[in-house]
Amino acid sequence: MRLNRLTAWIMVFPALLLFGAFTIYPAISGVATSLTDAKGVVGGHFIGLGNYRQAFSDPVVLSALWNTLLFTLICVVVQNTAALGLAYWMQSQPRLRNIARIGTLAPAMMAIVAVGYVWSFIYSPLTGPLNIILRSLGLGSLAQVWLGNPSTALVALAITNVWMYTGYSATIYLSGYMSIPEPIFEAAEMDGAHGWARFRAIEWPLLAPALTVNLTLSTIGSLRVFDLILVMTKGGPVNATESLSYVIYNESFGQLHFGYGSSIAVLLLVITVFIAFVLTSILRRREMQW
Repeated sequence: MRLNRLTAWIMVFPALLLFGAFTIYPAISGVATSLTDAKGVVGGHFIGLGNYRQAFSDPVVLSALWNTLLFTLICVVVQNTAALGLAYWMQSQPRLRNIARIGTLAPAMMAIVAVGYVWSFIYSPLTGPLNIILRSLGLGSLAQVWLGNPSTALVALAITNVWMYTGYSATIYLSGYMSIPEPIFEAAEMDGAHGWARFRAIEWPLLAPALTVNLTLSTIGSLRVFDLILVMTKGGPVNATESLSYVIYNESFGQLHFGYGSSIAVLLLVITVFIAFVLTSILRRREMQW
């Protein structure tokens, strides 16, 4: 069958209809709700930018914003560093590559709720394996209530997130490695480029597309973190692990402040789009330079 414009539109229409119903309409509805004082899914009076003014002066929202940005920074840096090292190792071990790839991807395929409960047990102050191992090594002074200490709870959550998604990022970096033509590596060997010199001069520039994908995905995913917080800490202790997504959930479904919760959701969307746009623009420019 010859594909003309009408046929193309007919084939695309169901997808456009679903996209509009489940993405465009909720987004527009959320923005409209954010301009009201709605206390439920319907109703509310128009108050303009009142919710946004309240959000910018709300210490809970400002604290959650800081927590979100700090969590994102830790996850993006540690996850991509570990993933790049793991991909480098897998690329140098062709016999173990396939089984290693499956093993590293396994955590990302697990349910977040299950991961949260497993790591909550690991961090348990009395029976958790982490504290038991520290005490057995004579490092009992380092054992503590990891999820109950405001100074360690957010980092503990970030480590859990990094453990879960490092293998996923490593697979993307490995795909970048495997897309590099073998003659380039052979030429590097002939020129005496080994180890760090080869990585810095050849591999790092050619991995630019994989770096762009990984940094963008890990940044967006970390900015929207919610599930792990809900399962492991519920925003505690003393709001030390509250993210913007968790505040949105608590305000909308806990306090039934749908108008205020929607305004915070819009702010999170703007922040995510802005950071992703700036990051992608910088990384794309870097790709073109190489």
